[in-house]
Amino acid sequence: MNLALFDLDNTLLPIDSDYEWGQFLCRTGAVDRDAFAARNAAFFLQYQEGTLDPVEYLEFAFGTLASFPRKQLDSWHAQFMTEVIEPAIHPAARALVKQHQVAGDLVAIITATNRFVTGPIATAFAVEHLIAAEPELATDGAITGRLIGIPPFGNGKVINTELWLKNLGFSLQGFEQSTFYSDSQNDIPLLSAVTHPVATNPNARLAEHAKEHNWPILNLFND
Repeated sequence: MNLALFDLDNTLLPIDSDYEWGQFLCRTGAVDRDAFAARNAAFFLQYQEGTLDPVEYLEFAFGTLASFPRKQLDSWHAQFMTEVIEPAIHPAARALVKQHQVAGDLVAIITATNRFVTGPIATAFAVEHLIAAEPELATDGAITGRLIGIPPFGNGKVINTELWLKNLGFSLQGFEQSTFYSDSQNDIPLLSAVTHPVATNPNARLAEHAKEHNWPILNLFND
């Protein structure tokens, strides 16, 4: 059995689900449009530039989620899936995931975006295993606003992957072939840790790094 890991935003999806969730909240009037959109855009730019403080961002994201009852959040998310995510899921992305599943690989999505936003998206891709930023939950399922564990961002993706595999009785080094698909230079630590890194829809900084290291480049939505 081999290992196949997928980043989510701008890798399997041609959009950033975290950013789009924020935009969705603005459109629905759930948050102050101007103030929230400005802060959301600032964090998104920091992510693109590789300067994001993931804890600071997740405290902002979870704090927003904690402002609403879980039932309301779930209702909004169902609408978000219908209006934003499902139309963005490309057949080529589904086919790539399916290819690894049919081959019998251990497949997971690993993303810095939080589990509330990404859980239903992983389900839409029929992927059982999701490694994501974890919100603390109250006994009734409400989001408290606090972060659990280390954010899966930068080297945190390596740490979280190794912990997940250890809980399953595996190790990253134990796979003859391990593949990771990602679009961002933020994921170079995990891309460097697998046997088969694939720069997927890469941004300019990752594309340059991939060329320097002879990593394959996959333009999933253009090929």
